[in-house]
Amino acid sequence: MTAQLIDGNAISRKMRTELAQKTAAFAIRHGREPGLAVILVGDSAASALYVQKKKDACAAAGIRSTIIRLPADCPAHRLLDQIAVLNSDDAVDGILVQLPLPLHLDPAIILEAVDAEKDVDGFHPCNVGRLALREPALRPCTPAGVMTLLEASGIPVLGREAVVVGASNIVGRPMALELLLAGATVTVCHRFTRDLPSHVRRAEILVAAAGNPGLIRGEWIAQGAAVIDVGINRLPDGRLSGDVEFTAAAERAGWITPVPGGVGPMTVTTLLQNTLTAATRREERRHRG
Repeated sequence: MTAQLIDGNAISRKMRTELAQKTAAFAIRHGREPGLAVILVGDSAASALYVQKKKDACAAAGIRSTIIRLPADCPAHRLLDQIAVLNSDDAVDGILVQLPLPLHLDPAIILEAVDAEKDVDGFHPCNVGRLALREPALRPCTPAGVMTLLEASGIPVLGREAVVVGASNIVGRPMALELLLAGATVTVCHRFTRDLPSHVRRAEILVAAAGNPGLIRGEWIAQGAAVIDVGINRLPDGRLSGDVEFTAAAERAGWITPVPGGVGPMTVTTLLQNTLTAATRREERRHRG
């Protein structure tokens, strides 16, 4: 392996220590902790595990978190009513609806119902739109976390050729907007892209977010490229795999993220940061009013 490993766990730990100090100062100044409410619909074991990890991370960072559990057959109106209650709750600064939702619930409708100023996942159309207009507010967590990893690793973005593989609303599209904002020249590849290897070979910065294990072959990676693997896929034998063929890619890349331990920890850290940001802005508006 010749690539420098980008240790998301180590970078995240340092940031969470600093974040805990900021939340402590917030609590002293405002007489309360920042508050996050997480809505979990259904009984998915994977979703329950992710939510518990977020709750544990909140506790360590000094953020008060509440988990609201709803049954898998919860009708849309009940979920929307719960979101409305949280939107109007002054003790709640951030609202997160854990995805994926049961199939009968339209995530676009549900996510848009969250107050944009409490949308700490950064999925609301207003927040994605502000990012597109180069006026970011609450930024989508995984793309913002990727930008933090690049900065912390000293990887230049300005003027670089960046390729994003995957065009989802959660990662691919806002990731392209983040890279554009940082001055990269961006190509987004998706399932209709012809000759994916040729696009990947041009990438000085590659972000793989297709959700397809081993999709990106190591031989496609340009020498010295920064490879950010957002994919996290469960293989039949239980192991986790990214979207990039790690061992072969690491022989060619300059930097590479592992799976797990790369992007994942930064997604949660960005969620914590967004919650503190939302709380701080709400308190500032309250005092101005």
